[in-house]
Amino acid sequence: MEPNIVILAGGISSRMKKSVSASEKIDTALLRDAQEKSKAMIGVGERHRPFLDYLLYNIRESGYRDVVIVVGERDHTLREYYGKADRNNSFHGLTISYAIQTIPEGRSKPLGTVDAVQQALLLRTDWRGKKFTVCNSDNLYTQRALTLLLRTPHKGAMIDYDRRALLFDQDRIEQFSVTKKNAEGFLTNIIEKPSREEIARATDATGRIGVSMNIFRLSYDIILPVLGRVPLHPIRQEKELPIAVSMMAAEDPTSMMTIPLSEHVPDLTHPADIVPVQEFLKREFADFSWDKR
Repeated sequence: MEPNIVILAGGISSRMKKSVSASEKIDTALLRDAQEKSKAMIGVGERHRPFLDYLLYNIRESGYRDVVIVVGERDHTLREYYGKADRNNSFHGLTISYAIQTIPEGRSKPLGTVDAVQQALLLRTDWRGKKFTVCNSDNLYTQRALTLLLRTPHKGAMIDYDRRALLFDQDRIEQFSVTKKNAEGFLTNIIEKPSREEIARATDATGRIGVSMNIFRLSYDIILPVLGRVPLHPIRQEKELPIAVSMMAAEDPTSMMTIPLSEHVPDLTHPADIVPVQEFLKREFADFSWDKR
């Protein structure tokens, strides 16, 4: 196994920084975090523990060791907590390095998740010929999901979540990207912002709809050249990783196996997510300890 993982934390968190309604019972410290920090560093855990701690714990327990966190050029909060060195910070059995995602001149935000992964791979040229997992910093993936990807024998793989298991409101769920697969289970396309017709066509005979939560296992040598060819999205004006994965799948039909999984994925995208995430962590990580095995 190649215990390498990239965590995407370089975005500007624009949706999280929107104003929070008075009806949302969020304490002042968390509101300040939401306005000033990366989503991953919002102190939603016990004693203000950052969200990213829980993801890193699951990452470690799943067998990963070498972590690259992609951070924004103006974000210093992760370095202050996880280690100030550019490379090889030791953190509870993990080795953490940082790849910097800049905001190009003339833009108000970075170029997107494709650019983020490119920065990580440019930093870690020693990963050539190897595989790595990549995931969001604002989703809490389980040890099961992370382990399944680490141990996959395929060139690449992704977790294909059963939409029925996600505990979000229906309007939000219907915005999630849906996956299309061939008869062998290999990905053929990821459809972002799917229409009702596209959702219907992605539904299998059992009523299952697979969705992507942006967690993939990729081969360095296969994905890197594809990243360089991804166009800017015509509306969002970013280069997006799901587009790169779909392009790769179109060019090599055996490059991305889908792994079905039925479970919820806590998400920390919007201010309204803070309280549900807090409640989840209290319930599922009641006795959190880095030393617990």
